[in-house]
Amino acid sequence: MPRLFTAIEIPDDVRARLARLKSPLPGAKWVDPELLHISLRFAGDIDNLSAREFADALSQIGGSAFEITIADLGAFGGNDPRVLWAGVEGGPELETLHRANERAARIAGLPVDGRGFKPHVTLARLRHARADTIARFLGRHGAIRFEPFLVDRFVLMSSRPNIGGGPYVIEETFSLAWAADEMDWPEAGESSLG
Repeated sequence: MPRLFTAIEIPDDVRARLARLKSPLPGAKWVDPELLHISLRFAGDIDNLSAREFADALSQIGGSAFEITIADLGAFGGNDPRVLWAGVEGGPELETLHRANERAARIAGLPVDGRGFKPHVTLARLRHARADTIARFLGRHGAIRFEPFLVDRFVLMSSRPNIGGGPYVIEETFSLAWAADEMDWPEAGESSLG
C-alpha cells in the first residue's frame, strides 16, 4: 500500500539556499535539503488500485509551464509553532494546478482535502519550540526572496508507508506544456506503480 502525494520539485540551487537557513533552533528538526519540495495534494496510504486511478487522472492534467518564487518565512501553529516554512508565490497557475490535483484525487475516490491550500516548503518540524524563539528567528531571516524558477512538471511521489518523510521516490512525472496555446500535451512518464 503506497503512501502518495503530488509535488513540485525544487531546483538544486534553491534547495541549497534554503538549506543555508538551517541554524541551531531549539525544538527544530530540519528537513534534509534533498527532501525539500512543494506539496500539491497528499493522498496518503492508499491501495494499489486507487493509486493507479490517481496516477491515470493526474496524467490527464493539462497546463502551461509557469514560474514560482520562494519568498518569506513563517510558522504554522501560532503560539504553539509546529512547522517552519518558506512561502511560495505562484499566481493563478499554481492554484489551477492544485485544483486539478484535487480533482484527480476525487476521480480516484479519495476524500476531499478540507484544508485550504497554502503553498509552502516545509523547512523544519517543531516540537516544544517556544513561540518567542521562533519569532526571533523569523525576525532575523524571514524576509527572503529568491529568483523565480520555472515549473514545467509535477510529480507523484511515495514515502515510507505509515511513517511519512524521506526518502521519497518519484513514481511518475507529469509534464506541463511550454505555451498555453499548445494542443498536444507531452506524454506523462512511465509509472512504477504497476
